[in-house]
Amino acid sequence: MATVTFDKATRVYPGTERPAVDALDLHIEDGEFLVLVGPSGCGKSTSLRMLAGLEDVNGGRILIGDRDVTDVQPKDRDIAMVFQNYALYPHMTVADNMGFALKIAGTPKAEIRTRVEEAAKILDLTQYLDRKPKALSGGQRQRVAMGRAIVRQPRVFLMDEPLSNLDAKLRVQTRTQIASLQRRLGVTTVYVTHDQTEALTMGDRIAVLKDGLLQQVGTPRDMYDTPANVFVAGFIGSPAMNIGTFPVADGIAKVGSAGIAVPRTALDSLVADDNSSITIGFRPEALDVVTEGTPDALPVVVNIVEELGSDAFVYGALVGEAGAADVHSGAGDSQVIVRVDPRKVPAKGEKIWVRIRTGEQHLFHAGSGQRITA
Repeated sequence: MATVTFDKATRVYPGTERPAVDALDLHIEDGEFLVLVGPSGCGKSTSLRMLAGLEDVNGGRILIGDRDVTDVQPKDRDIAMVFQNYALYPHMTVADNMGFALKIAGTPKAEIRTRVEEAAKILDLTQYLDRKPKALSGGQRQRVAMGRAIVRQPRVFLMDEPLSNLDAKLRVQTRTQIASLQRRLGVTTVYVTHDQTEALTMGDRIAVLKDGLLQQVGTPRDMYDTPANVFVAGFIGSPAMNIGTFPVADGIAKVGSAGIAVPRTALDSLVADDNSSITIGFRPEALDVVTEGTPDALPVVVNIVEELGSDAFVYGALVGEAGAADVHSGAGDSQVIVRVDPRKVPAKGEKIWVRIRTGEQHLFHAGSGQRITA
């Protein structure tokens, strides 16, 4: 087991000026499950490959435990990697695939067999050890790839979007198995995904990247309750947070005819770059459906209703409100998402009124997008 430290680690690809990973500072504790998450092209896979030794580090350094591995060959870093595409040898049995790295390293056959059988038992693969990969399902192949990493007994597991090739139901099942397995083995794990739901459900901590820059590191609850900036607020959470920028006058953020009271501490934090405006985020569950005429209620015309059994979400547009076009969410610009009672679902085209619950809004600087602590 070991800690992992990125110390201002930077990667600049030849022919480009902007770093793919820019001065990444990140410390991962011994035995921790850390998830690197972000949109495509944010630098998360590059960060993982730098740790694995598959990408050069152009600045800074990387440590595994107290050992600087920045210039160490991948085979000497004592890591094991699980890829998106399984990378199994089709002509070998499951047992041979799982034990191949040990065979290359000259490990005695008896020890290889023991380690393979132990890993197969953990992963519920014992009955498949004599099969070839083509005779396995996608989820079973991914477990074989996991087993190949486990038998090496590395100090660090690296996983690069290992569930992307699985169907939705199997992805949910397998991510639970991976999280449980990691806690059982206690091996430091760095897991890369673009799926924020995976990040929230699997990681001890999450590191959010954008354009090669680290945006925030924290527990899933930290990310959801106190996002550090507008990007993290909009990226973490499903359905996404509703976010809008509104003018502030006399301590009130004006959302059309409605007003949202802004705390005095937040008002005092505003700077010239904010241009007398504030960015406010509110999650779908922070909105109450109220009756017409309720003070500070916002009218929303229902476009789509997503019924999920235990939950229902309205996707609609603010109507007749100045600044409505400035509100956006995961559903797109000028869209608002509202969680409603699944037993009282409005019809498409119907107008409903919603109000933000007091104290459940998130406040950000309109200029920089950074969180305002009020």
